Amino acid sequence: MRTVPDIVQSLVRKSPFLEEALTAGVINHSALARLIKKDVEREALKRVQPGAVVVAVNRLARSLQGKARKQRSVFHRTPDLIVRLNLFEVTYANSRAFLPKQVKLFERLSARPQFFLTVTRGINETTIIASRELKEHVLAVCRGESLISRIDQLASVTVMLAPGTALIPGVYSYILKALAWEGLNVVEVVSTLNEFTIVLEDKNVSAAFSIIKRLF
Repeated sequence: MRTVPDIVQSLVRKSPFLEEALTAGVINHSALARLIKKDVEREALKRVQPGAVVVAVNRLARSLQGKARKQRSVFHRTPDLIVRLNLFEVTYANSRAFLPKQVKLFERLSARPQFFLTVTRGINETTIIASRELKEHVLAVCRGESLISRIDQLASVTVMLAPGTALIPGVYSYILKALAWEGLNVVEVVSTLNEFTIVLEDKNVSAAFSIIKRLF
């Protein structure tokens, strides 16, 4: 049988915004307990005392706030942030002929390292994000492949993580939840071990930069 704390934790985590508000300490615990009491009883298959739900909410809030402090403490100094403008994205269906074209793309553009280029190959599709100056080269190399999507007018913010930071649970979500809380849509996320790049529409990059900078 599930316990009340387990059920409360599950209910709160279904809503990222509710979890964020509880972490930030801007929500009344008693009010939240009253709001979710019926859902807790439905999950527990029995009547539950209001005080038990309040206690569970209090404990969850302390746990979330402790984790948030740990995530912030990881950054002994504000990480470097790099903004790139004038990006575009194309996504193609994977094919046998496409992989050699990707190799050709990197070979052709190796002499132009000042421009942004990243290729992410999934199970069924591959996404290429690049500087607009490379658009003609990318489209020419990929000619004949099945285009799934093309998005122009993009920009990115790259967070330069300290070595080892990426292995700490919740670091990425700490950043992404802050953007979601402000209503900013993330088009793509690209990462290497110590670089976390968030791709957004051009119009949102300034706001995203300010939000991420405030986090640290």
